[in-house]
Amino acid sequence: MQLIDSLEAGGAERMAVNLANGLASEIESSYLCATRQEGILLNSLNPDVHYLFLNKTSTIDVLAFIRFYKYLKKEKITHLHAHSSSFFLATLVSLFLPRLQLIWHDHYGNSEFLEERPYQVLKWCSKRFNAVLSVNMLLVDWAQHHLKCSIVRYLPNFVDVKFEPGNLELPLYGSSGKRILCLANLRSQKGHLDLFKAFKEVSLKFTDWTLHCVGKDFKDAYSNKLKIKLRNLGLEHLVSLYGSRPDVKAIIAACDIGVLSSHSEGLPLALLEYGTGGLAVVATDVGDCIKVIPNSEYGQLVSRGDIDALVKALIQYIENPHLRKQHSLNLKRHISENFSFEAVFKQLKSVYQ
Repeated sequence: MQLIDSLEAGGAERMAVNLANGLASEIESSYLCATRQEGILLNSLNPDVHYLFLNKTSTIDVLAFIRFYKYLKKEKITHLHAHSSSFFLATLVSLFLPRLQLIWHDHYGNSEFLEERPYQVLKWCSKRFNAVLSVNMLLVDWAQHHLKCSIVRYLPNFVDVKFEPGNLELPLYGSSGKRILCLANLRSQKGHLDLFKAFKEVSLKFTDWTLHCVGKDFKDAYSNKLKIKLRNLGLEHLVSLYGSRPDVKAIIAACDIGVLSSHSEGLPLALLEYGTGGLAVVATDVGDCIKVIPNSEYGQLVSRGDIDALVKALIQYIENPHLRKQHSLNLKRHISENFSFEAVFKQLKSVYQ
């Protein structure tokens, strides 16, 4: 069973769904449990995956806990694969089901700032973990030094390489063939402000190109700051903020360049999704982005916070459609060979065993 707090469109959530879907055809029974909140990813769940929603309302929700315990026992779940913050519930239930194998999957996005990570509760819970899976090597090293679990493995994120875009729910603004996509929730670590500043410079030279930002809008101070910045830069007519969208693949298919201006990452699923969708990619060199874009034949990596380099990389792709096409083909092949479910399943199976 994959255990995740919500089914909103975040990286950890997409991985939980991807794993449940991928395992459905490989093992006897694949399950997924959302503890607190459902979301648009529920529609992506394979019909063969058994699904449970707990509707947990607090950290210690006794009724939800009892229901969860009874379900695990009734279904004879052998392995509980907890993602991100769901580790606490997983640890509690493992105290009552001592034969349950507990795997914790670390998707921590601020892996560039691990010294600021609070982990005392996690450290205590890790005594119950049978294994830890980490999405990049920084997190592997951190877990080995800070947690009480002897088995720590690197497991790269993966995507379904069979790209089926489907239809757009709503049309996109701007001209076909002249769209840049940023697939990232509106969080400060995603570096949207850097991207807006860079795109302002790009738009002065290429007035008909547009920027499309897809990701959850938390309606918080950061979100307000982004919208004020767009107004101040005079970009409201060129930059669209869509919030979460269920038709992400269709949006990717309607765009031409994928960009991530993050200050910190694990191994971003957005890069893998850009690549399978045939986009040329510009990203900051953080986390394990370099594993997805190992050299300049696959895309362009720029230093975090280097707005001039970001501008230069975007312009290079805008001015060279042939280069864009060649790099996107190289990236798609690289992802198919190294970041598909088939590529990571052997590693995952060995940990489960």
